[in-house]
Amino acid sequence: MYLYPFLALLLVVEFFIARDQFIIKESIGSLLIAVGATIMATVMKVVAVTILIFIFEATKELRMDVLGYESLGWAWYIWIFAILGDDFNFYWHHRLCHEVRFLWALHIPHHNSETFNFTVALRNGWFMFFWKPSLWLWMPLVGFEPVMVATALIINSMYQYWLHTTMIPSLGILEKVFNSPYLHVVHHSSNVEYMDKNHGGILVIWDRMFGTYLKPIKGIVPQYGVSKGPGSHNPFIANIHEFANIWKDVAKVDSWTDKIKYIFYPPGWSHDGSTITAKEMQLQLAQNQLRTGEARRY
Repeated sequence: MYLYPFLALLLVVEFFIARDQFIIKESIGSLLIAVGATIMATVMKVVAVTILIFIFEATKELRMDVLGYESLGWAWYIWIFAILGDDFNFYWHHRLCHEVRFLWALHIPHHNSETFNFTVALRNGWFMFFWKPSLWLWMPLVGFEPVMVATALIINSMYQYWLHTTMIPSLGILEKVFNSPYLHVVHHSSNVEYMDKNHGGILVIWDRMFGTYLKPIKGIVPQYGVSKGPGSHNPFIANIHEFANIWKDVAKVDSWTDKIKYIFYPPGWSHDGSTITAKEMQLQLAQNQLRTGEARRY
């Protein structure tokens, strides 16, 4: 909370330095989304921390019997493991939000901005907080203190704020390990080449390990936003438009298998091939480039 004035100052400075990266109506919409997300997060974080504490306390005897300890403690190296564990969780949470359509509907408010600036960092989906804590439940189970887990989550969130700007150039060799605005631009671009890349929070090592890393490609100008946006800056529409699209797709097919696929398969999947997924688009692009001698690796 004490950092909020500093974050607000960064936003104001960016506005005056990189005015071309702002659309006023969109930025206002982003701030309104942030208000709703803050309200939802405040409630759900209390619930999430309560669950973390419950799991930690309820499994103390089990850990003692199986692992020989009740808590991993507060040593400095345990803090490092907690931050690494949290960032690993975030990578898979974030990647799943791009690969499962229902989760994409929760996450899409963060991506349906057509600009890239600090206000985008505040565009968190209102309903995301119902699902996000689930991937962190293993941490108190193995003995990480709940306060430590919650602190690691906060550190990760604060780090990601500065990723949402075009004002900072490449960090060079540091980007072998750490995420940066230069790399995060790729993640927020709707160019076929850039789709579903660079999911990491603090670190990019997970993207490198699991095949989703991509640095900006020379000559490919980032196009921000999503393939099928809300067509409105209204924060309510920004949060529900993909759920409406899912409902329409589910309603138009008779097969229950197809209905389920429209909910849980990757965004873009269709029963008749009328729309295709990011991976399918990238495969088509790669095949076209092979024919023209312009092949790239995605």
